[in-house]
Amino acid sequence: MKRFLAKVFLFFVVSAGILAIWQWDWVTYGWMQLSGGARVILDARPVEDVLADTSVPDSIKAKLRLIEDIRRFAIDSIGLSNTPNYQTYYDQHGKPICYVLTVAEKYALRGVDFSFPVIGSFAYKGFFDKDRANAEEKVWQTKGYDTEVGPVSAYSMLGYFRDPILSGMLQLPEGRMANMLMHEMTHATLFVKDQHEFNENLANFVGDYGAERFLAHRFGIHSPEYRRYEQGKIFRERYIRHFNRGKDLLDSLYRGFGPSLPVKDKEFRKQQLIGQILRTTDTLYRDLDQVRRRQWDDDERPNNAFFIGFSTYNARRNEFETEFKNRFHGDFRRYFVYLRSKYSGLRD
Repeated sequence: MKRFLAKVFLFFVVSAGILAIWQWDWVTYGWMQLSGGARVILDARPVEDVLADTSVPDSIKAKLRLIEDIRRFAIDSIGLSNTPNYQTYYDQHGKPICYVLTVAEKYALRGVDFSFPVIGSFAYKGFFDKDRANAEEKVWQTKGYDTEVGPVSAYSMLGYFRDPILSGMLQLPEGRMANMLMHEMTHATLFVKDQHEFNENLANFVGDYGAERFLAHRFGIHSPEYRRYEQGKIFRERYIRHFNRGKDLLDSLYRGFGPSLPVKDKEFRKQQLIGQILRTTDTLYRDLDQVRRRQWDDDERPNNAFFIGFSTYNARRNEFETEFKNRFHGDFRRYFVYLRSKYSGLRD
C-alpha cells in the first residue's frame, strides 16, 4: 500500500513538474498576479481603523466617508449587490495599482483574447509588475502586433476577494469617484463569462447612471459637483461617438486592403487616417469649460490596440441606455433584475 501511495505521489509531482515546464509563463504569471493581489489585500487597512487614526489627514477621512455614502447609495437606490468590498483602504503611495496590456492585429481591428481559468477570456491582460507587462508587450510587437500598455485606476476581483478602496480613487472628483466605484460594483453584481464587451459596457452604463443620481441626491442638480459631471458626460458622449466613427473608418480602410498592397502603403494610409481622427478631436471640447483637454503625444498615438480597448468599453454602451429607456421607462431596479435573470453570470 505504501509503495502504491509513493507511486501516486511521484506521479503527481512529475505531472506538476511537466505542467510547470510546459506552461511556465502562465505559472509565473499566475504567481505574480496572486502575490500582487494578495499584497494589496493583506496591506489594506479596515476603514474604521483609518478613520480612528489621528495621523491620517481629515481630507482623506472625508473622502473615505464619501465613498461609504456612494457604496450605500449604490446598494440601496441602484440595486447593486451588498458585498464586503470597499470597506478596507490601500495606500498606493502614488503608484499605479496595476497595468493592462491590449494586443491587436496591425491591419485589422481584431484583438487578441487572453483566456484565464474560471473567469474566462478577456480582451486585455493585467499585470501588477510593469516590467513584466513591458516585456510581454515587446514579445507581441516582435510578432508584428499593435500593442498598448497603460495603468488602470481600479479593478474588480468579482467578489472572490475584498476589493479595497485605493488611495488613487480619493484624488478623483466626486462624480468620477462615484462612477468608478459603481462600475466596479457592477462587476461584482453581474459578470458574464467570456463576454468582456457586455461586462464593461454594462458597468460603464451603470456607473454613469448611478453617479449622476448620487450627485443629484447628495449635492443637488445646481451644484458645482453636478455641473462638472454633466459637462464631463457631454464630453464623454462626444468622445465615444467620435472614436466609434473613427473605428468604423479604420475597419473600412483595412477591409479595402488587397493582398498585393505593400506594407508601407498600408502603414501610410493607416497613420494618415489616425492623424485625421486625432486632428478633429478639437470640436469635442466646444462650450465645455470644465473639461481638461487631452494632448496626444507621439508616444501615445493611438494604434489598433487603442481602438480595440476603446471598443471593449464603449461599443455597446448605447444598447443598455436604449433598452432601459424604451422597455423599462426609467425603472432601473426592474431593469437590473431583468438583466440578472436574462444572463447567466459568473457572479449574480
